[in-house]
Amino acid sequence: MGDVFKALADPTRRAILDELAERNGQTLFEICSRLAARHRLSSSRQAVSQHLDVLEAAGLVETRREGRYKFHHLDTRPLRNLTDRWLGTDSQEDPCEST
Repeated sequence: MGDVFKALADPTRRAILDELAERNGQTLFEICSRLAARHRLSSSRQAVSQHLDVLEAAGLVETRREGRYKFHHLDTRPLRNLTDRWLGTDSQEDPCEST
């Protein structure tokens, strides 16, 4: 869970997640282009690749290879796990409610 918070702490990584939420399945080149055009971030491909590695280690990004291309996809399961922990699931009773 600490990896998720570490990944979300950086504004560049949050911008990458925003871009993947808007258009999933992007290559590194596409992500770099969108970060430069829409967020005015001029990070190198290597820097963006390192950010993607952190996001992947946290489980927030999954990758898929097709030939020489690597596509990046947003995975929101780690975020759902966090919200389920604090907001509870349907099977748990809300401790704030009086019975």
